[in-house]
Amino acid sequence: MEEGKDKTPEVAVEVQEQQEQETAKDSKDTSNKKIDVLLKATGDAPIMKKKRWAVEGDKPVGWVTEFIRRYLKLEPSETLFVYVNQCFAPAPDQIIRNLYECFGSDGKLVLQYCKTQAWG
Repeated sequence: MEEGKDKTPEVAVEVQEQQEQETAKDSKDTSNKKIDVLLKATGDAPIMKKKRWAVEGDKPVGWVTEFIRRYLKLEPSETLFVYVNQCFAPAPDQIIRNLYECFGSDGKLVLQYCKTQAWG
């Protein structure tokens, strides 16, 4: 009878540790989750053939900007502006997941890109 009492706290501790590990794993999965980003050309910017991209949530906007520059094969001297919902230009170090949580709709984050300043 006493053996059962001794094992009960150990089992409870193991169950609690397992639940904590699952919670940590779930939060890690959420942080690594990819976010659908819809890239729309504005003004004189070339149109991308593929507009919807899955981007890791922990990437900064600067990474997306560089991706667009490489995809469009822009010269280093050419400027590129990125806007969120035709409203404002996010800072290059702004994290995509944060923008999605604040400004995402219909399961995606809409970013407009152009070669000349348009909004903001």
